[in-house]
Amino acid sequence: MSEAARGASLYAQSTYSDIVGAAIGDRAAARLPAIAAVRRLTLTDFRCYDQLRLDLDVRPVVLIGDNGAGKTNILEALSYLVPGRGLRRARLSEAIRRDADAPSSIPAPARRWAVAAQIDGLDGPVDLGTGLNPDTEKRVVHIDGAPAANQAALGAHLSVQWLTPAMDRLFAEGSAGRRRFLDRMVFGRDPAHAGRITAYEHAMRERARLLERGDQAAGDWLGALESTMAEKGVAIAAARLDMAGRLAAQLDEADEAAFPAADLAVEGEVEAWLASGTALAAEDNLRRALSGGRGQDAASGRTARGPHRSDLCVRHRGKARPAADCSTGEQKALLISLILAQARLQVAERGRPPILLLDEVAAHLDGARRAALFEAILGLNLQAWMTGTEAALFRPLGDRVQAFHIADARASATELDTDKEA
Repeated sequence: MSEAARGASLYAQSTYSDIVGAAIGDRAAARLPAIAAVRRLTLTDFRCYDQLRLDLDVRPVVLIGDNGAGKTNILEALSYLVPGRGLRRARLSEAIRRDADAPSSIPAPARRWAVAAQIDGLDGPVDLGTGLNPDTEKRVVHIDGAPAANQAALGAHLSVQWLTPAMDRLFAEGSAGRRRFLDRMVFGRDPAHAGRITAYEHAMRERARLLERGDQAAGDWLGALESTMAEKGVAIAAARLDMAGRLAAQLDEADEAAFPAADLAVEGEVEAWLASGTALAAEDNLRRALSGGRGQDAASGRTARGPHRSDLCVRHRGKARPAADCSTGEQKALLISLILAQARLQVAERGRPPILLLDEVAAHLDGARRAALFEAILGLNLQAWMTGTEAALFRPLGDRVQAFHIADARASATELDTDKEA
């Protein structure tokens, strides 16, 4: 049995109270899971918005508007409240608001864009802020008004998961997107995972730079970088395997009527070493592999071995076929199934669900699956942000959500018409 499967088996034997009690204490285990919710969101010079403020309660949020109105921009702003490059993975400068009448060839002025939010965390409200520092062209982070050392600090306060139309081919395209998808789920239970990935990627870039220069005196520095890559890389692989096992346990218990169960595997050289030996042995193996591969990596300009080459493999359990071979609708349903499994896991382990950003998801589900998604969101007591061009899609939710109409870079509160059929 693989390490992931053993972890899933042990985890499945734990009761809900056991898991919650271990994660957040006996006091928290005796109450309903807390809601992680954005209570106020403020955007400044972000995408199409010069200024935007939304005052919110803890209910799910529906954003209604035409294509291009700015709905996804709001979701992207929220995605910057956790570590990473946001749901569009755009350059930071691309998020700066540009005047509508200015030619696109003219660069935006050197000014800061900013995203600020007051959130309900597990231990009470906290103010999160992030934005572009035009002097360094890097992202800065503030928590309760004080500067944070790095983005990873955001993960201790908030977890955000998202699905966007761009992810529709996640299973059919390259492995990089699947690794990022899995890593975001790891962030939800292990905020330090973001820092490990940052350290690994930084060491990998520095090693590649030294190899490109061909510096014969850089052997000791290369060895130090490879040691960092080995240590962080094995920890990254172990966290991914652990998450796959925990998700497998959640999927075993899920209702497959609307969203299919999936079989998961994290496949890669480092993961194979961990499955058959110790973490220290895996570190030694990766360190030797990197040292022995310097010539090949220098010639190719890329690092051939390490967890940055691993892949998340997903199979539709009911049909016993790889997700890549499933229909587009089935792939969408599998993604939702994984997102909901991670939300259930996070409730169990951290006492609060993530915030979900679902961009145009409802429009691409049939009526039964759309109803099941809404039921799952309400049942998990989470704040999901959903976008759509038609209010009719969300009318079954009635006043259980808060709705805003988005037009001309403005947001106005609106009500869903519950008298009409969806």
